[in-house]
Amino acid sequence: MASVSGVDAVILVGGKGTRLRPLTLSAPKPMLPTAGVPFLSHVLSRIRAVGITHVVLGTSYRAEVFEEHFGDGSEIGLDIEYVAESEPLDTGGAIRNVADRLRNDDVVVFNGDILSGADLGALVTTHREVAADVTLHLQRVDDPSRFGSVPTDADGRVTAFLEKTPNPPTDQINAGCYVFRRSVIEEIPAGRPVSVERETFPGLLESGRHVHGFVDDSYWLDVGTPEAFVRGSADLVTGVAPTEALPGPTGERLVLDGASVADDAVVTDGSTIGAGAYVASSAQVRGSVLFDGASVAEGAVVERSVLGKGARVGKGAVLRGVVVGDGASVGADCELLDGARVWPDVELPESAIRFSSDA
Repeated sequence: MASVSGVDAVILVGGKGTRLRPLTLSAPKPMLPTAGVPFLSHVLSRIRAVGITHVVLGTSYRAEVFEEHFGDGSEIGLDIEYVAESEPLDTGGAIRNVADRLRNDDVVVFNGDILSGADLGALVTTHREVAADVTLHLQRVDDPSRFGSVPTDADGRVTAFLEKTPNPPTDQINAGCYVFRRSVIEEIPAGRPVSVERETFPGLLESGRHVHGFVDDSYWLDVGTPEAFVRGSADLVTGVAPTEALPGPTGERLVLDGASVADDAVVTDGSTIGAGAYVASSAQVRGSVLFDGASVAEGAVVERSVLGKGARVGKGAVLRGVVVGDGASVGADCELLDGARVWPDVELPESAIRFSSDA
């Protein structure tokens, strides 16, 4: 990525992460361990790599957790400030809420739950070259009907913001990353909820302002669901998704300090084994995330799943596409399949839940 200067970064991290419960009952979504570090660490590493050093975090839910972990940012080469919302302000309101902390004329705004390989240097350079009021990162996707689509003209100017529709006219979607002129941020109404997608951007188009589209098809993932969270973590471990914050080499697995994996256990597909976690003999862990202190007993199978801090999976249990909350216990020979969620500290007895009859 090309380096840029004279740019602030704003990251919106105020959401409650309800789609990721029960994991987000104890930590905000951007702070969940993802490939060995808080998810936000990967976003910050991409910002730092392009030469941006001043970052403002727009917080709300569990706001104190961010500052407790990252402090002033100096340890990772950043200057981080925090602005907490007293009431939910939506995307535009959250951006406006941090306006008095901005120092530069150009501001890159990130949604705090997007994992992206976009070239931030090229994004900012394009914004400056075309003298846009706002430039949007637009991602090409295979199924744009699941998102709002954003068509552009031959010069790259955005022509409309379309809600989800069965037959979208373009495969370009709003990828949740924007470059604003600071003066445009200051025009957003203060002190009330404002949606950039439904109010700010359409309003700019109606008034004839220059809203530009930076289109690419690099790596992109919204990690807001358990399925996507697990995949994003695995993609970071295997090197499919870009990051400068991985605490180890890329490969089939990431085993953190103090973790223990039996010699004949299978740990593959980008799995992360957290600090102090344990994978016993003949267990299989594939494409999964084990938070610190989690354990998988002999012969158990854990695929595409997340085990919260201190969670335990008993002998011979099978978990595929499952979320197990902090401190919960899945008994021996249980079988949990796609979409199952076990709340924190719940204990499922041996063979308590099965989806097949071959017990």
